[in-house]
Amino acid sequence: MERPDWSVVGGMLDELKRAYAGLDDTQRRMAAVTGAARSPDRLIRATVGPRGQLLDLEIDPRTLRDPDSRALAATILATVRAAVEEAAGKSRAVLDAAVPADMRIGETGMGKALLHVHDTDLMRETDPMREAGRTDG
Repeated sequence: MERPDWSVVGGMLDELKRAYAGLDDTQRRMAAVTGAARSPDRLIRATVGPRGQLLDLEIDPRTLRDPDSRALAATILATVRAAVEEAAGKSRAVLDAAVPADMRIGETGMGKALLHVHDTDLMRETDPMREAGRTDG
């Protein structure tokens, strides 16, 4: 039976202690993350917080001159999605700086799904009725 390499274990413990010591700072930095995006036509601007909640939405009054509620809704959703992706990237950078590489959430399976997929996509994947366009249950 091989003996464990205690220097490796000690190094891992040191990394964990450093990550734990900086936890308050990491939490503050994560809470301060925002993401912002503009629609391609520059008429919509969305700002989201660290968990993707909409903080601000600017709609240029020119969108009301030729109202198309479906197109406006689609543009708003796409713009908010882009803002969420920006916030997620910033959050990921904060976590990557704070957590040792070998202890990060994986880039496959559920870790990837939760970190790199928009909520509406997750909802479609888990709700066949929604995927089919039927929500009447």
